[in-house]
Amino acid sequence: MKHKPIALLLAATLMGHPLAAAPVSGIEFNNFDPKVRFQDDLYAAVNGRWEQTTAIPADQSSYGAFNQLRDLSEQRSRTLIEQLLKQSSRSEDEQKIANLYTDFMMESTANRLGAKPILPDLARIDAIDSVDALTRRIGKLQPTPLSLPLLFGVAPDAKDATHTLLQVSQGGLGLPDRDYYLNKQPRFVAARQAYLHYLETLFSLVDLGTAQRASKVLALETRLAEIQWSAEANRDVQKTYNPVLRNELGTIAPDLNWRVLLRAADLGQVTKLNLIQPDYVRQLAVLMRTTPLEVWRDYLRARTLDSYAPLLSSPFVAAHFSFHKQALAGIKQQTPRWKRGVTLVEGSMGQALGKLYVAQYFPPKAKRKINDLVATVMRAYQQSIASLDWMSPATRQQAAFKLAQYRVKIAYPDKWQDYSSLRIRRHDLVGNVRRVSAYLYRYNLNKLGRPVDHDEWQMTPQTVNAYYDLQLNEMVFPAAILQPPFFNPDADDAVNYGGIGAVIGHEVSHGFDDQGSQFDGEGNMRNWWSAEDRRRYKERTDKLVTQYNAYQPLAGYHVNGKLTLGENIADNAGLQIAYKAYQLSLNGAKAPVIDGLSGDQRFFIGFAQVWRNKMHEARLLRLLVSDPHTPAHFRPAGAVVNSDAFYQAFDVKPTDKMYKPEADRIHLW
Repeated sequence: MKHKPIALLLAATLMGHPLAAAPVSGIEFNNFDPKVRFQDDLYAAVNGRWEQTTAIPADQSSYGAFNQLRDLSEQRSRTLIEQLLKQSSRSEDEQKIANLYTDFMMESTANRLGAKPILPDLARIDAIDSVDALTRRIGKLQPTPLSLPLLFGVAPDAKDATHTLLQVSQGGLGLPDRDYYLNKQPRFVAARQAYLHYLETLFSLVDLGTAQRASKVLALETRLAEIQWSAEANRDVQKTYNPVLRNELGTIAPDLNWRVLLRAADLGQVTKLNLIQPDYVRQLAVLMRTTPLEVWRDYLRARTLDSYAPLLSSPFVAAHFSFHKQALAGIKQQTPRWKRGVTLVEGSMGQALGKLYVAQYFPPKAKRKINDLVATVMRAYQQSIASLDWMSPATRQQAAFKLAQYRVKIAYPDKWQDYSSLRIRRHDLVGNVRRVSAYLYRYNLNKLGRPVDHDEWQMTPQTVNAYYDLQLNEMVFPAAILQPPFFNPDADDAVNYGGIGAVIGHEVSHGFDDQGSQFDGEGNMRNWWSAEDRRRYKERTDKLVTQYNAYQPLAGYHVNGKLTLGENIADNAGLQIAYKAYQLSLNGAKAPVIDGLSGDQRFFIGFAQVWRNKMHEARLLRLLVSDPHTPAHFRPAGAVVNSDAFYQAFDVKPTDKMYKPEADRIHLW
């Protein structure tokens, strides 16, 4: 169907005269660029005016639809917290929230105390006088907010998803990723210089300081970076599954005193664990024995100062902002203190705050409608799997079985997290953060040896995001993302399916991406594919890698098609399945024309408008080397060029810039 030119649509909408009496479309016409055709650049046509007229807020590194909803969520959370402060009577959890927030907002107290709250931490580091003492300190620091060379966590066993397993992984870098230490390009060199200056500043604030000490810390972290696995390697679920019995640890990493380490981390009874990067652990143990203890002490001091700096006096806060926000993300202005206070509460007692959030801000009718949307997307997936022409009947049957076992969680948990064991004391901000960190560490350790809890949520209801967990075989859609432009229960379904429908399709597709497809419906890593089916699938995904490798969001820096493969599979398959679901939702009826646009056109516009985003180059660089997501501008472009329905909706011709020959289009699920 032909559509009216964007200029006419804009004129009619901006003058306040709708083209025809029709349902609300959910399309934000004010954001359109009338100079760009859908067929040449869907993203720019839908979001161009928004990009031209929108500035990234001074306290943020990027801005877009996700950020706008996050701003709203933060403001709502602030309102809820400030309402608590005015109440004469509060529940136990509400009192803890009030205390956390109030203490953080007392900037004058932080300035008066200076570095005093962390002096005991630094004194314990001063006492490290042997390699075993260093090992013990790394274990003792596990329940703290510090990023350490070894990190302990708990997750389901990849081959027995009914039980949990201790996970041991790499960590401890002050820069965002190993590439920041090893890449010789100017942007990374500048980041290293900024980090060195930051370390020097931190050391000077506690009278530790020579530039030589900071340089040695940077040199040690560079050695850590050299032995760490890349972000791409860490996506390999086969290579990162290395279960080891405790009595085998001495063979794998003989230079590490595992008894001292595990006992110090309250893991003395653990009999089995997973070494995510085993050769890193082996080389780290050697590094611990060959690097002078004075350098390790300075390294741990740096990690301590960096972790607690946002909670200390203004010079610490300013140094932390200058490095983490300005140098690494391009942010121009410190985030208002109230926002940082809300973030602290979110990270400490997110579900307690979320319980208040959904009671105030999430309408029940939204949950009913989103349930229907999810059911339709799942039905579309079932039909798509049944008709796949590149997969054998036996493997299709296994795929359908997995899909039928998906768990879906919408808006908020049925069972809220219990914070009764968390102690929050007034006038002890740093102590409270320590106790929160210890509480969360213990909360996770308590899962060891117990059945996996399928009622648990890994995001709060006020989080603007969604996720799929391949070991729990579940997808979760928090309340805060179930709002425009992703979802509007009062709008026409076309835009809802293009927005939240594609998000739902995206999360479903993660169960069948390059990682998720290696797990069965029970969440166990098991090959349920024939060799020929896996080969055919890889042929298609290799083409996707090539397609995204060609994108260059920043001059001289391309998208890493392998690192982003899982998300790109989910974007492409999710969009195509969401379109099928939209067609199913019509029940054979013809979609209405609204604002001069067909239902199919509104669907693709709805998809494109949720990805509007502007980002500082420093932030973009960080994402390109470490984030498994393709930058937002390229996500609609990368997906729609493989959708046959897009070409039909906008009558895309070979002469149009978004045209991709039919034979080259990549169809997955």
